Amino acid sequence: WRGGATPLSPFFTSQTLPIWLLQATSITTPFSSSRRTAFVPALFVLLWSTGFIGAKLGLPYSEPLTFLALRMAIVVALLLVLAAIGRAAWPRDAATVGHNAVAGLLVHGGYLGGVFSAIHLGLSAGLVALIVGLQPLLTAVAAGLWLKERLTAVQWLGFALGLVGVVLVVWGKLVVTALSPVALGQAVLALISITAGTLYQKRFGGGLDFRTGGVIQYAAAGLALGALAWGTETMQVRWTGQFVFALLWLCLVLSVGAVSLLYFLIKHGEASQVSSLFYLTPPITALMAYALFGETLTLMAVAGMALAAVAVAMVVRNG
Repeated sequence: WRGGATPLSPFFTSQTLPIWLLQATSITTPFSSSRRTAFVPALFVLLWSTGFIGAKLGLPYSEPLTFLALRMAIVVALLLVLAAIGRAAWPRDAATVGHNAVAGLLVHGGYLGGVFSAIHLGLSAGLVALIVGLQPLLTAVAAGLWLKERLTAVQWLGFALGLVGVVLVVWGKLVVTALSPVALGQAVLALISITAGTLYQKRFGGGLDFRTGGVIQYAAAGLALGALAWGTETMQVRWTGQFVFALLWLCLVLSVGAVSLLYFLIKHGEASQVSSLFYLTPPITALMAYALFGETLTLMAVAGMALAAVAVAMVVRNG
């Protein structure tokens, strides 16, 4: 530590993440410039990929928006406790509160609500993954226009190869018959929301403690999702052991762990580089589904995983 501040300051403090994570990363530079910092994006991809497994475990026992509203409420309560224990600083101006609320509505409300609703309405997980898999390309284009990020020819090739890799991974599970326009629209909403949320967080969301910023973001998303659930769903939940496990896993591991890492990566790396990591989510999720649920894993899917990994390396190393 230098000058009494952690390498993650001011975006994080030592109370934000477990001490073993701080000791393991020791981040002092952007994540693309040090071997040791490769631990952070790798851990993010691993944790983020478990979100689809958690949804698969929990959705049979709750409607999607009700499930997400419960998740947001628990996370807000948890972050309030952490903020109180660590005496985290709260924003002092309305603009900061507003920016974090917008980022929360996009990343937590629009993206998660769209993915969960699309799957609940019958869209195959493979097709949802393919649609959301357009996010790195869309983010790269938008980042160039809005954030003035410049990409090399090798990086553009990496984005294209990453999309091909995602297609290969999900091809065997791709179901396109009897498409519901509403379900398809929900998947597109998720794509637009995570793209806009990544860019908005990069542009306006830095400099606020994750605990207090997270309270604002999750509260905004929770209020929106709760209102939609009240108006469109029965809000009935079957409190089985599997549902409770899935809910707690998504709250602790995804909403606190993975999202904190995502925002750290957005702060310290280019938006286009960070978005390329999402190409690795379908392959890792496929491996988890193979190990946990016995789902098939074809040679084409394995080739797609390798291609996605190469694509991300091309984008990150040539940044």
